[in-house]
Amino acid sequence: MAEKSIVQEAKDIQLAMELITLGARLQMLESETQLSRGRLIKLYKELRGSPPPKGMLPFSTDWFMTWEQNIHSSMFYNAYLYLLKISKCSGVEAVIKAYRLYIEQCSPHNETPLLALTRAWTLVRFVDSGMLQLSACNCCNGMFITHAHQPKNVFVCSLCQPPSRAVKRRKLSPGVADILPQLLDEQVKHAV
Repeated sequence: MAEKSIVQEAKDIQLAMELITLGARLQMLESETQLSRGRLIKLYKELRGSPPPKGMLPFSTDWFMTWEQNIHSSMFYNAYLYLLKISKCSGVEAVIKAYRLYIEQCSPHNETPLLALTRAWTLVRFVDSGMLQLSACNCCNGMFITHAHQPKNVFVCSLCQPPSRAVKRRKLSPGVADILPQLLDEQVKHAV
C-alpha cells in the first residue's frame, strides 16, 4: 500500500474547498481530487452547511446548444483556451481561472451565473472527447460551441441571428429609458 503524501492531501483539501466554494458537485470533487467520498462530504457540509446535492451530472450536449446557454458556454470556453495558451496552468486549475473570469464578466449583481462550474467542467470534457467543438460564425467570425463535425461556413451564432424568443425575453429597465429619450418615446407609443 502506497503511503499518502501529507502535502498532496493538503493540496487536495485546498482544491476541494475552492471547488465547493464555486459550486462544484460531489462527482467533480471525486474526479479532481484523491480525497475519499466521506471526507469530501464532510468538507462539503462544513463549508456549505448542508450535504451535497444528489443526482447525476449533466450528460447531454444539447444544453450547450440553446441560444443563451451557447453564448455563455462559448464565452467560458474561449476564456479557458486563452488561459491554456498564455498561462502555465492546465486541467482543473485552468477551468477554475476561466470560470472566475466568466463569473466576473457574466454574473451581474452577484446573481447566480447561467453556467455552473460543474457544467463548465463538463463542457471541457465534452470538447476534449470530441463531442463538441468550437466553430466560427459566418457573420461575426466569433468562435462558438457547436456539435462536433459542424460543417464549415454554415454556422451562424445566436448573437448574429437571435431566435424570436430572445427578443421577447429582453426587458428594458426604467433607468435605460430615462437615459435614452427615444426609447421612452417608443414605450409611450406602444402604451397609447
